[in-house]
Amino acid sequence: MRIIGGRHRGTKLANLGGDKTRPTADRVRENLFNILAGGNYGEQLKDAHVLDLFSGTGALGLEALSRGARTACFVEKDHNALSVLRANIARLKQQNSCMVIAGNALSLTGIRGDKASLVLADAPYGTGDGLLAVVHMMTVGAVATDALIVVETAKAETLDADVMQTHQLTCHESRTYGKAALHFLTKVG
Repeated sequence: MRIIGGRHRGTKLANLGGDKTRPTADRVRENLFNILAGGNYGEQLKDAHVLDLFSGTGALGLEALSRGARTACFVEKDHNALSVLRANIARLKQQNSCMVIAGNALSLTGIRGDKASLVLADAPYGTGDGLLAVVHMMTVGAVATDALIVVETAKAETLDADVMQTHQLTCHESRTYGKAALHFLTKVG
């Protein structure tokens, strides 16, 4: 696993052994950030405040920092993943741009600092927790009203339409890459 683009391009990231976490594949991550840089959603990366939910080793948030994000807040509950995440932040010398929260994205009571302008949620496949965590973060005031939200799911998964409607979220597009699907959401109005 490595940083795909930006100022840290090519830097190898430490990975977590075993099957407890499933890092976003390089190909999926590259496509995600090409879409974000493509302009369809504005300048999402420049000076962004990124919220990386279910961050694992931090590849998504660190990629965003490499490509121009100002800050990244990582939320992860697995202790082994947290150690690797912190090591990856140190490897890129990004300690001043990062906040690591050891906790569950579904039950945090809030997050200090700027509201997220870009939310990346890559929960375990088949749980629906990515969307639920995003809604929870919106409820506790951690997400800016005009934020772009990207939820990664398994290819066959769909986002819960009732949750989307209740929380006034709209899905602009979904793209599949191998076993993964990326869903691009914003809050309506």
